[in-house]
Amino acid sequence: MSATATPAPGDAAERLRVITRPIADPVDLLERLPQDGPLAWVRDGDGLIGWGTAARLEVRGDERFSRAQRWWTTMCARFDVDDTVTVAGTGPVAFGSFAFDPARGPSVVVVPKVVVGRRGGQAWLTVVGPERELPGVRTTLPPVSVPTAPGTVTWSDGSLSADEWAGAVGEAVRRIKAGELDKVVLARDVVATADGPVDVRHLLVRLAAAYPSCWTFSVDGLVGATPELLVRRTGDLVTSRVLAGTVRRRGDDQTDAGLARALLASDKDTEEHEYAVRSVARALAAHCTDLDVPSRPHVLELANVQHLATDVTGRLADSATVLALAASLHPTAAVCGTPTERAFALIAELEQMDRGRYAGPVGWFDRHGDGEFGIALRCARVEDDQVRAFAGCGIVAGSEPADEVAESNAKLIPMREALGG
Repeated sequence: MSATATPAPGDAAERLRVITRPIADPVDLLERLPQDGPLAWVRDGDGLIGWGTAARLEVRGDERFSRAQRWWTTMCARFDVDDTVTVAGTGPVAFGSFAFDPARGPSVVVVPKVVVGRRGGQAWLTVVGPERELPGVRTTLPPVSVPTAPGTVTWSDGSLSADEWAGAVGEAVRRIKAGELDKVVLARDVVATADGPVDVRHLLVRLAAAYPSCWTFSVDGLVGATPELLVRRTGDLVTSRVLAGTVRRRGDDQTDAGLARALLASDKDTEEHEYAVRSVARALAAHCTDLDVPSRPHVLELANVQHLATDVTGRLADSATVLALAASLHPTAAVCGTPTERAFALIAELEQMDRGRYAGPVGWFDRHGDGEFGIALRCARVEDDQVRAFAGCGIVAGSEPADEVAESNAKLIPMREALGG
């Protein structure tokens, strides 16, 4: 399969200088982004933003993660690093967004020219470029324009209407009851058309404000706020958050508490969740010792929904990078199904769309093999004046098509509200 790399400016073998320095706390990272090609991975005010392109890779096929790792290893050999901060996310970093289906669209890795990071009140600036372009580093951030709202937005059906998608859910339930598989995750898309180009920063700021406990991200036009951490590697500590099983919040504390109790007691939702937890635990067991897999999930409350959630942790037993861990985990049962191969085939048959990078790993990684990848959920692909938003639901034997349509609508709310409708 193919890979296309855009080298850094200058000769392909030229050394690149990477300088990281502390800066004054920018307070709100997302407000520091320029309009052109913003990159972001921010949660509760902390994280990384970037802009400019020092190097870029597009890669396709089953080996997209290993190809990306080889490319990154080659890039790192060219870096002369001067880092006076030395915390996770300093020095050279890359943002990545990987396709759900290796046979379809490209996966993208971008090394920004400029990265601004913030963690626990400590902030830093990293710049990347040829020696001749970096005589020194300014530790003040340049002014940026104010994000603009998209104006009038018109929504339309995507690949399937809600009724057609409900029919696909019904067919999936029939296949599950016939014993062909245990679970499949079906997604649908809707399309928003604005009256002018959509400013990605407007979406990012609104998503972060509404969902501060989610990871708000932007990589090559894929924008969203995901509640699901596929994997984090920090040294030898590995963490993954599994979400499966969802109920919409009603806005009343007493009612929502009752819905949370019902979610924990639901055979359908706990069965769906258990499939997802098992798939993550099996994948991490190949690389980790001291795995901690809680026996029961907890309820994660977000602004619009509540999820069954399980946090799995372990200690790395080998030299697997965060990219390698993401490769071993994707696709989890939370975004594909069980057994994986049968669910993957049924998705291709019933969804009638290309997911692109929706439900694929998205995040960042550094030269030490550390980083964070979420699953690209509650997201949309932004191209000029068009926004294609996605939502998916786990289907098991007890699923009801009308309920799954309602759940998918709830999961589309973040992008709808970010666009102002």
